[in-house]
Amino acid sequence: MSDGRRLRVPVGVALAVSLGAAGLLLAYPQERDKPTAASRTNLATAWPGAGRAEIPGNLSDGPIFHPQLFLDARTSIGTAPSPDGTALRLVLRAADGSVRELRRRPLTSHPEFGTMAVSGADLVWTESAGGGPTELWTATASGAGVRRLTRDTGNAVFFGSQWDVVIADGRAWWATATDDPDVTEIRSVPLTAGPVTVRREPGTWALTAWPWLTDGGGDQTGTTRLRTLTGTEERRVASTGTELATCGPTWCRVLVLTPSGLDRIDAMHPDGSERRRIADGTAGAAITDVAILDRFEILSEADANSALTGTEGLLVHDLRYGRTVEVSAAVDGVSARNGVLWWSTGDQDSLVWHTLDLRTV
Repeated sequence: MSDGRRLRVPVGVALAVSLGAAGLLLAYPQERDKPTAASRTNLATAWPGAGRAEIPGNLSDGPIFHPQLFLDARTSIGTAPSPDGTALRLVLRAADGSVRELRRRPLTSHPEFGTMAVSGADLVWTESAGGGPTELWTATASGAGVRRLTRDTGNAVFFGSQWDVVIADGRAWWATATDDPDVTEIRSVPLTAGPVTVRREPGTWALTAWPWLTDGGGDQTGTTRLRTLTGTEERRVASTGTELATCGPTWCRVLVLTPSGLDRIDAMHPDGSERRRIADGTAGAAITDVAILDRFEILSEADANSALTGTEGLLVHDLRYGRTVEVSAAVDGVSARNGVLWWSTGDQDSLVWHTLDLRTV
């Protein structure tokens, strides 16, 4: 396709996906010693000075706010309907609760403000409406200088990752599908606007931490290779047919599978070194991305009431110190970008957004 519409996969790694992969990959459990399970502690004990906040779910003018990016524990950018219900707004919500509107589009056009990235003072996001192509927009992180970068986005492929759009070298970068399933386009545009540059990469790739590409982002085979955009280096991931690895350039999350399902979750470097067990089979990946800030693996854990309540426990495994921090017993809507983790509690009438700035721990 070439109309700029995005292909999507769900955010997070559900056990159902793991089992689907097991059906394709699994013959017998892997014969190896299991790494020792990580120790556990609570949030207050582990990180008493971390930046945290509880933010009302509704804006001061009434509508429910859905954050898409936090600049710090209290300052965020996200979407909310207009008070009269006629438009969807993209707004910057300051630490004091005040709101600055960046963009709005009529609800009748079925608008979507999507993937968002920030680097220093530069903010970039995608938006689409009315069946038109996905557009790339930019502003400063303070909300000034809003302008469109390009409509020439191709068939952009987004996976619910913080790396779907990457800001690097003065440009915004993203991946697009092509008519050839064995070729991926890596597109970029200057943050000052200008023509889009297109680079064709043999294989099926997604962007990860700059300047790397990762394969296997949208299927059930997991990551097998990493390739750099600034040179010729390519890395093979050390995993077996009984495992499903999801990797960035520094760490991999490894689902270890058995005929009956998920046995445990390990972490390792892409070359297989420093492998360790970080969770049992009762846990799952709460977000798509691996090892936030090259240190924190975000996990969820169901309990006996999860099927009824729709909530799960939220855990953060600290790869630096080899311990798991219990963040909350019952959460919903977990996300992490720009080093800030956030989640929701409550319902439509009592929604609260909770944040943990992992850059401050």
